[in-house]
Amino acid sequence: MTAPSDSWSDDVFREIKARNIEVVCTVPDGGLTPLLNMVGADTGMRLVTLTTEEEGIGIATGCWLGGKRAMIAMQSSGVGNCINALGLPAALRAPCLMLVTMRGQWGEFNPWQVPMGQAVRPALEAVGVRCFPVEKPAEVAETFIAAADIAYNSRISSAVLVSQRVIG
Repeated sequence: MTAPSDSWSDDVFREIKARNIEVVCTVPDGGLTPLLNMVGADTGMRLVTLTTEEEGIGIATGCWLGGKRAMIAMQSSGVGNCINALGLPAALRAPCLMLVTMRGQWGEFNPWQVPMGQAVRPALEAVGVRCFPVEKPAEVAETFIAAADIAYNSRISSAVLVSQRVIG
């Protein structure tokens, strides 16, 4: 890996490309906008805008079964929508890679975001998802690499949890 840039989104995009991830599913989120714009502008990739986050679980699993790699990018408030659907990749031994921007943490202004923000990691771990929290911008790309590699090499679900301190 090369030295991190000033933008964690640039670094993660580079690693998405290096891992041949062709499809990124998302319910758009402000913290993900720079990354999603890069994916959308790349003619070799497909950005799929979802109506609800759990649709991404089915798409990512279907892509894997069809010989392609996909991932899901979402805000932490959408994780609760995915818990039941995460049984699909687990049952099929298909990887499911998630990049989750966290809310309900550091200096949260919206009290509605706090409960799910606190529940994301325990809820994901309860259904067998390997979680990789990251607190510093310079560590997002290397954490993404670890999560992506374990997901695709071990055929498990994994999630990078990008702290609210990173996204602001």
